[in-house]
Amino acid sequence: MRKRSVFLAASVLILILVVIFGSIAWFSHLRGGDVGPVFGEKVAVLEIKGVIADSQPTIEQLATFRKDSSVKAVVVRIESPGGGVSPSQELYQEVGRTGLEKPVVVSMGSIAASGGYYIASAAQKIYANPGTITGSIGVILQFTNFEELLNKIGFRMEIVKSGKFKDVGNPSREMTPEERAYLQTMIDNVHQQFVRDVARGRRMQEEEVREVADGRIFTGEQAKELGLVDELGNLRDAINAAAKLAGIEGEPKIVYPEKEKRSVVDYLFNRVTEKLADNIQEYMGLLLLPPLPGEPNLS
Repeated sequence: MRKRSVFLAASVLILILVVIFGSIAWFSHLRGGDVGPVFGEKVAVLEIKGVIADSQPTIEQLATFRKDSSVKAVVVRIESPGGGVSPSQELYQEVGRTGLEKPVVVSMGSIAASGGYYIASAAQKIYANPGTITGSIGVILQFTNFEELLNKIGFRMEIVKSGKFKDVGNPSREMTPEERAYLQTMIDNVHQQFVRDVARGRRMQEEEVREVADGRIFTGEQAKELGLVDELGNLRDAINAAAKLAGIEGEPKIVYPEKEKRSVVDYLFNRVTEKLADNIQEYMGLLLLPPLPGEPNLS
């Protein structure tokens, strides 16, 4: 009778443990984590997708992974044609800051150009596919001139300003040579920052970077020959390399950021916009997505 009670108690305890560990694994999966074990040394995978505009969510997640002692390395998966200057610089700085505490490896998808490459250059190691579109180390500022159109329809814009450069880029008139020279100086300064940061991140001479920093795009294979990429390989190769750099033995456990809780309306809206962006990118082929008018962009 006593043996039966002990056996029953042990069975109940085992059942409880199975339920607890199963629940932990399931909730980890729902949060975006791997369906495998959630304990032990991990490699975290963080995605940067689309046009780079808001850096804060990614910065916060990098900080979370940096503070997590069980996360031994971070892989940043980049799928981006570029974006704003400031958010790209902020992410470059945060990737570098994380790299001081644990290995950071970048995996490039189909495209990781301009601002996407800016961020990648801060990592200890960069993996790209042979056909990845990358490079495009350059800055662009675009304005639209509607002067002829407005004249045809009889529309005229009156401007009152506090300084001669306050309405630079006004779409209702031609840009003056002085304004163009002023904007060129600004763009050249941002471009120099780009070159300097890439050289620092890649441990190259600025002159080496400047030779290829004329806005050209490269395949992953070409980028490797130029020293802009370390290895050719996919996401799994990057994860294995990160695990090796971190000293993890055997198959690394992979974790992802917690998925943001969204309403049905948010989900449907995001699905529609993502589909639209995919269609635009497919239509444009190898062309990079255009920047917003009047705003400096790394694209």
